[in-house]
Amino acid sequence: KIISEQEVLQLLRVTQNLKHKAITSLLYAAGLRISELIHLKESNLDFTNHTILIEQSKGFKDRVSILGEATAQVLNKYLKIYQPKNYLFEGQFGGTYSPRSINKFLKHNAKKAGISVNIPAHMLRHSFATHLLDNGTDIRFIQELLGHNSTKTTQRYTHVSQRKLKRIESPIDRILKNQNPDNHHIINK
Repeated sequence: KIISEQEVLQLLRVTQNLKHKAITSLLYAAGLRISELIHLKESNLDFTNHTILIEQSKGFKDRVSILGEATAQVLNKYLKIYQPKNYLFEGQFGGTYSPRSINKFLKHNAKKAGISVNIPAHMLRHSFATHLLDNGTDIRFIQELLGHNSTKTTQRYTHVSQRKLKRIESPIDRILKNQNPDNHHIINK
């Protein structure tokens, strides 16, 4: 399940708490798993190259994902105010931020945004992948960003991408249009 790009914007719009906004933005903008997010450190962020190093991810592999401009701005503001000690997002008493707390505020903010479905953190990861695919990003790049070993794992997003499916032009339409735009009558006789 995914949410639309408009719903992502609405979710971010209603998220007032800066830490929650930074977390929500980063989950979606980089396609992170919740376990990856809570173990990030400030040193994993490369603001110059707009990348994030995810260390010891699933399968104990390191990978790099993207850090968008808007997310970088939110994170810079967050870092100045919160000044985390060990982890990028720390719990109330130090240590890693609780996955349960993240899912709780996401659910609350989704309701506040008028989104009818519950939005767990992983849905933002699915939405990230699907929206990249919808916008023409090669599935192999998405595979790298998500840290999948095989494109077979990444391909589950292809069935979700209805927009991509609608953009595929049938070969017959392309042939008829390229020969002569008035050729549609050939098939409609």
